[in-house]
Amino acid sequence: MSVFNQLMIGSGICWTLTYLLIIRRGILDLTYGMPLAALCANLSWETIYSFVQPHTMPQLVVDRIWFTFDLLILLQYLRFGPGIRRASRSFTFYLEFLLGFALTFTLILFLSDALKDRYGAYAAFGQNLMMSVLFIVMLRERRAVDGQSIYIAILKMLGTLLASVAFYTQTKTYSNSPLMQLLFVAILVYDLIYIGMLYRRLKQHHIKPFKRL
Repeated sequence: MSVFNQLMIGSGICWTLTYLLIIRRGILDLTYGMPLAALCANLSWETIYSFVQPHTMPQLVVDRIWFTFDLLILLQYLRFGPGIRRASRSFTFYLEFLLGFALTFTLILFLSDALKDRYGAYAAFGQNLMMSVLFIVMLRERRAVDGQSIYIAILKMLGTLLASVAFYTQTKTYSNSPLMQLLFVAILVYDLIYIGMLYRRLKQHHIKPFKRL
């Protein structure tokens, strides 16, 4: 097995655990743990590379597992979103998701085609950066730690870091791209900021950070 695949399998394991813990915390806290824009982008990417332009193995298996988990996170958003966002469970609430999904799906599809990026790496790391920023925004807006844990934050960071190392050291196209290099660094920086902020917030709420799964 190539070094690239080994690193990507490690990344896939970390991200799978991240999804599972997000779902678990959503069940325990009666909330959703992924911001809507990030959820739409993730679900769009996984739909495209699971069914429209499917990846090769072993990434395809990982994509479809993530797709299933994102559907569960979506169900949590549709169930608990109106209460958290103080919105009515109306046509407008559901329309917001449908429009967001349609837009991100189309953008990712067109972006990958325009950049001749069959793997979808530019879109994947771009939306990963968006997610890192939105986790910080979510933590500030909620003024609470519902749906969040230090393990989710760390596993997200490790999953992305392993993928970043794989693309930077094992590919020529992506390793020579200044845009990808910027994304690798920016995601890591924002993930570290989020971990630090979440750690402090947990301590402020008298929660032991590493006791909360």
